[in-house]
Amino acid sequence: MDLLRELHPQALRIAGMLRKRGEKIAVADGATGGLIQAALLTVPGALEFYVGGGIVYSFKARDVLFDLPRDAYAGMRSVTKDYAALQARAIRDRLGAEWGIAESGSAGASKHPLGVASGRSIAAVTGPLGDFTREIGTDSDDRIDNMGGFTRNALNLLENALTL
Repeated sequence: MDLLRELHPQALRIAGMLRKRGEKIAVADGATGGLIQAALLTVPGALEFYVGGGIVYSFKARDVLFDLPRDAYAGMRSVTKDYAALQARAIRDRLGAEWGIAESGSAGASKHPLGVASGRSIAAVTGPLGDFTREIGTDSDDRIDNMGGFTRNALNLLENALTL
């Protein structure tokens, strides 16, 4: 829970910006394993700015959560800017929010099914101010550290997008 305590002040700032704008966000966690959502939910009254989300950790979860036709992913691989951006738009649209955030990565300690190197993640944010992506590479196989780093990267991207 140390990570959530660390991220709480940032979650409060993000919540404040969304509340001030009267806007809501939906979240698609990937290799972050729900930590983006957990950080936002540390804020009391999160229903005012958070509509929901899910952890996209399999093709089945992706299909159910986003409800997109398979051809929407044609030519895409996970852990790419296009793939993360598609997920951010899909979760935003599916849950009827103004903002969507998604993360796609390879946390490590096991082989990624598509051969993506451990310690690589891409966060994507989409909303009224545009579409944004940010990649992070840790060069580490430490799954827990990577999950924390990927979550920080995603929340930093979101906070930056909201301040434009």
